[in-house]
Amino acid sequence: MGQPANLKKQARERMERTGENYTTARKNILTGKPESPKAARAAQARDYAKEARDAKAGIKPKAPKPAAAPAPQDELPEYPAPEDVIQYDAALWHRVLVQAGVTNPVTEAPLSQALLAGLAGGIGFMVFTFEYEETTTATLVTRAHPEPYTQNLLARCGAKVTERTTGSAARAVEYMDAALDAGRTVAVRVAINALPWIDGNEVDEAETIDLVVVGDHEDDLLVDDGSGVLNVISQEDLAFARAKRKKEKHWLAWVPSSRSPKAETLATNALVAIEETTSRLLGTRELSGIPDHFAKNFGITGMRTFAARLRDTTTKTGWSQMFADQERLAGGMTQLSGFLSDTRFGGEGALRGLYADFLDEAAGLPGLSALGEHSADYLQLAQLWDEFAELVDPEVTVENRSAMFAQMADAMERIAEVEEQAATALAATAKSLASQAS
Repeated sequence: MGQPANLKKQARERMERTGENYTTARKNILTGKPESPKAARAAQARDYAKEARDAKAGIKPKAPKPAAAPAPQDELPEYPAPEDVIQYDAALWHRVLVQAGVTNPVTEAPLSQALLAGLAGGIGFMVFTFEYEETTTATLVTRAHPEPYTQNLLARCGAKVTERTTGSAARAVEYMDAALDAGRTVAVRVAINALPWIDGNEVDEAETIDLVVVGDHEDDLLVDDGSGVLNVISQEDLAFARAKRKKEKHWLAWVPSSRSPKAETLATNALVAIEETTSRLLGTRELSGIPDHFAKNFGITGMRTFAARLRDTTTKTGWSQMFADQERLAGGMTQLSGFLSDTRFGGEGALRGLYADFLDEAAGLPGLSALGEHSADYLQLAQLWDEFAELVDPEVTVENRSAMFAQMADAMERIAEVEEQAATALAATAKSLASQAS
């Protein structure tokens, strides 16, 4: 085969455009292979490799550019770096929707993390303790639960969202490539303990998380895991982590259209979400998939159950007895403190401040101005929850545990009282607004 005199120059120019290595670029020129959209994405993403390698240094990534292949809608905005993450999943989908160009029809600004969190179900309460041979766990969830948080968010945000599940790893890659080729980022669901940058021994094998694939780097992928940097993961490692999720195997979702939702749709969905949130807290809604004997651990009833067990110093279900061993006490309080500061199942102010922001933003939707009157209640609750979190001391001694638990019980009883008042008032307003709209 004849070779052009400037083959080396052409190969290097192609390397710059596509991110291919020299050998591949040279071979593809000689065989006349066109430059693929996937190769073009690799070129756009390669600048972020160093940032991903320097993740531990806390270096924030630059926003990657949209794919080189023409998108079916208008030019897409760049993918935003994770900032001010209060609730992980709502913040993740905020970034996906920003990249897709979807906006709030009232403000013409992006659908905010607060609005998405509220539509997903907002806030809730669940507490569980389990005693094992060597440890006692303390799980506290202040996010909406047990309803499917992300699925509710996607169904209610009003954007067009394409979801796929498949038992075929090859088909899963095809779906992802098609979305990336169209200039869209792709959310995937993975087993956390299978991610290369996670210590699998520290994470339950059943625990999952959603990541966003934002582009290619050479033969690997760049993913957003909410850490503030883009991590590099191989195609094989991502496929393995996705396959370990037996339910919804190889699930992925993307936003194929920049079409914004209608304001009336968002208003209707906000009222649906508020009814779900308040009825779950007040105990007037049946909890899907939860046995009746566990219901006492959910909502405001769960808060009062929790306070009673904190105050109980004599029975085996009281926390003083459950955490009578120093090692169990330290482990349980560390875990409890983690749930209160975590951004997936809890967070700052138990996410009540974020819910106040949701009510303020939802008040701007057609016919929902009255919702803004309730945001102050949830700002007060955010402060009460932060004060509760400050009482939890992972270094408390066994001798002082009952005194600490008594203080926590007092705080939790106050929280339950204010939560009930706030949810009752909000539920009445939402019901009235829904009647007026029908």
